[in-house]
Parts: sequence; C-alpha cells; structure tokens
Amino acid sequence: MTVSQARAALPHILDQVLAGEEVTITRHGEAVAVVVRPDSLRVRRADRALADAERVRDLLGRGRAAGLSDAPGISDKRAEHLVAELAAARSAR
Repeated sequence: MTVSQARAALPHILDQVLAGEEVTITRHGEAVAVVVRPDSLRVRRADRALADAERVRDLLGRGRAAGLSDAPGISDKRAEHLVAELAAARSAR
C-alpha cells in the first residue's frame, strides 16, 4: 500500500492490524514501514534476544572446550602498561 493510500485508509489499516495482519507501506515502490501490533513486535524482539543468547551460550561452550593455546602471552609489565593506558584514556574523556 502506498503512503497516499495509507493516509486515506488509516482506520481500515488499524482494523487490519487489530485482526492480526501486517500492513506494509511503500514509497516509490519500496517498503518504508510495516504496521504491526505491539505485542507481535515484542514477541519478535524476545525471540531475537533468546536466539542471540543461545548463540552466545554455544560460543562460550565451544571456547571452554577448546582450552587455551600454548602460544606465548604478554608479560606482566606489558599488561600493567596496557591497563594504565586504558585508565588514562578513560579519565581523559
């Protein structure tokens, strides 16, 4: 539905959305908005957040299973220097 059509049919669009439909509004042939019920939007956001949390959980599990490499790390002196640089950068903000 175009923006002009949406402007003229707003009460009808709201009735459609209340009935559970989604209405896409276009401008020059491209979708610019989708009108949906707020509860539908919350469910989508929650589903996305749960999927992200599952992905993080899987990554953490794989990281734990992989263990640490034997590659050399940084020295205590270098670590202290990096921490001091970070602290200085934060206090400069």
